[in-house]
Amino acid sequence: MNKQTSLSIAADHPAFAGHFPNAPIVPGVVLLDEVIHVIVADSGLSVTAWQISSVKFLNPLKPGESVIIVHEQLANGSIKFEVLEGSRQIVTGSFAPSNRIS
Repeated sequence: MNKQTSLSIAADHPAFAGHFPNAPIVPGVVLLDEVIHVIVADSGLSVTAWQISSVKFLNPLKPGESVIIVHEQLANGSIKFEVLEGSRQIVTGSFAPSNRIS
C-alpha cells in the first residue's frame, strides 16, 4: 500500500544560502533527508533498519514548490519511494534492509 505525504521546502531554508545564489534549487541531501524522516514517521522503523539501495535525482526542485513523497514497503522488506511535483518525478529510489547487527 502506497503512503503519501505532502512537503514544501521554504525559501528561507538555510541550505539555499549557497545552493545556488540567484538560481536556488533544493539540494538532493535535503530532499533525501525529508524522505527518510517521512518513512521513519510512517513506518515506525529505525533509521538504522535499512540502507540506501539506489537514488536518482531526476529534476531540480525550486524553493516553495510542493511535492508529494510516495513510498511503499515491499514484501522483501525494501522500501521504494519517489518524490513528485505534479506529474514530474524529482527523485526515485529505494532502501534495502540493513545487514547491520546492533
